Amino acid sequence: MDPEAARIARESLDLAFHMSNILDTGLDRHTLSVLIALCDLGVNPEALAVVVKELRKEKPSLSPSHPAAPSSLS
Repeated sequence: MDPEAARIARESLDLAFHMSNILDTGLDRHTLSVLIALCDLGVNPEALAVVVKELRKEKPSLSPSHPAAPSSLS
């Protein structure tokens, strides 16, 4: 990726992460990046939202303080 494209991608992710924080989604920057990449590959964003919600329901005992807890599900 050329430097200009990398800069634009970083700025886009920064903006999406800021919006995510305003909406209080609880998504970390890495998870948001993965979800955006999946959307770019053609995955249905509504289906991804359902998956994220289901994962959060299935693992309510996982938290950032739990050693095996992925930070993206907190």
